Amino acid sequence: MSLSPVYITGTSVFLPNKPVSSDEMEEYLGYINGKPSKSRKIVLRNNGIETRYYALKKGGEPTHTNAELTAEAIRGLFASDPAGIGGVDLMTSGTSSPDQIMPSHGVMVHGALPELGAVEVVSPSGNCCAGMHALKYAYLAIRSGDARKAVSAGSELMSLLMRAGMFEEEVHHLIDLNENPYVAFKKEFLRWMLSDGAGAFLLEGQPKAEGQSLRIDWIDGVSYAGEMETCMYQGGDKDEEGRFRGFKLYSSDDLINQSVFSVKQDIGLLSDNIVPLGGRKVKEIFERRGLTVDDVDWFLPHISSAFFKDKISEVMSVLGKGIPEEKWFLNLSRIGNIGAASIYVAVDELMRSGRLKTGERILLLVPESARFSYMIAMLTVV
Repeated sequence: MSLSPVYITGTSVFLPNKPVSSDEMEEYLGYINGKPSKSRKIVLRNNGIETRYYALKKGGEPTHTNAELTAEAIRGLFASDPAGIGGVDLMTSGTSSPDQIMPSHGVMVHGALPELGAVEVVSPSGNCCAGMHALKYAYLAIRSGDARKAVSAGSELMSLLMRAGMFEEEVHHLIDLNENPYVAFKKEFLRWMLSDGAGAFLLEGQPKAEGQSLRIDWIDGVSYAGEMETCMYQGGDKDEEGRFRGFKLYSSDDLINQSVFSVKQDIGLLSDNIVPLGGRKVKEIFERRGLTVDDVDWFLPHISSAFFKDKISEVMSVLGKGIPEEKWFLNLSRIGNIGAASIYVAVDELMRSGRLKTGERILLLVPESARFSYMIAMLTVV
């Protein structure tokens, strides 16, 4: 069976409302225990994020669901030809923050896109790699001939989980016990890290007739969960012995009093392992594919914080030398960390920048700290 080349022939992004400055954040997310955060400025100084987007009004009222954000991004692919969406025969959509546990995020996106018609829907879950998993499924479907036109998307709606009300019961419980009423740093610091938004790609077996397309040369991934413990999580927690316990093992009171559904991250575990594990996979891929740093014209790494830029440089240095600064493309300071959507948003912005030249190669790197997974891809401008 011959395999078809696969091209990204369209990109689209939907960022809700207007950019939110760092000074405005608590006007949207609220004040835990009625007091300004003591950690906010410290975290923001380290993460380098200056503005981000929330699907919220001031005061915390939602303006969109995750499914609606994703539907708007996909709809944007067909802004100049709305009828063209009817030719799509596969839609994949990845996120780490679905609106519900069931039904799947993907079918809820489909429900918000009735003009899509009856199509196959695939809905990867997880963390930052979920958007790349959606892309890889769509890529393989086109490559094998199983689909002719596919849409893949990545999205996040994290702000609803970062509102003060998600932590109030735990704070009041601690006060009643005469304990420190501040929420643990591993929970609160993520309030100042995460953003909302969605991005989408249109994939086909041939480049578009006019303008630039991106050929997907390959997409590789790896999980190190077989040797690593849980690092970033939601809907569970670690007990006193460090064992992870899912939400089904908690009483209804503990679900609230321990903020089990807030998002948490083990910073020490992350810092110790994100570089060596990422470097291991990058080196293996480049050696297997006969590539060097010189084969990369643009480098688009997903980073959750400016703090990790130097660490990503260390990851790439396993190739003998790092990727020069002028080849990096980052938008974290302006857009924020949108998890599974971040790589879609970065590719879209680079495509629209007018800076790409035919034949240039773009390396995508998406690390995921949940249990240490990585997705890596190479694109060529055609």
